[in-house]
Amino acid sequence: MITRPLDLASKLRPEPRNFDFLFFVNGCLLVLFFNTFGSRFVLAPSLGVDFKLAQISDAGMAQTTHHISVKRDGMIFADNGQITLQQLRAWLDAQKKVTKQPVLLVLEDADVQMSVLTDISTVAHQAGFGVVLGVEAAPAGPNPSR
Repeated sequence: MITRPLDLASKLRPEPRNFDFLFFVNGCLLVLFFNTFGSRFVLAPSLGVDFKLAQISDAGMAQTTHHISVKRDGMIFADNGQITLQQLRAWLDAQKKVTKQPVLLVLEDADVQMSVLTDISTVAHQAGFGVVLGVEAAPAGPNPSR
């Protein structure tokens, strides 16, 4: 009795009778209601049923054929690993021979210096590539390396 001095278990109400059949009746009524009055598709208010999705036909948009990643300290990563700017030039020349209209996607960290991006863009344009830049967001929170 020392571990249970208040004896709260004896003061509780008794357990109710078994109401399992009401649970199943309630579930069946819910299913019947949603099947009867529900919709298979949720439409926005004032949106007709015969709507069409917008088509994007901007001449400035291009589907990229190749991609590289540029990290904060100027490291360039292609499909075959880390490369230098001179190796990038050779890699782009080799890829130009395979692809008809090549477009290079440059995924860069937010902290990459503009001079590095300018050098990469110049090399890509000299190799005959179109260039699309994409910035990867900096991680949230404090950055101890800054």
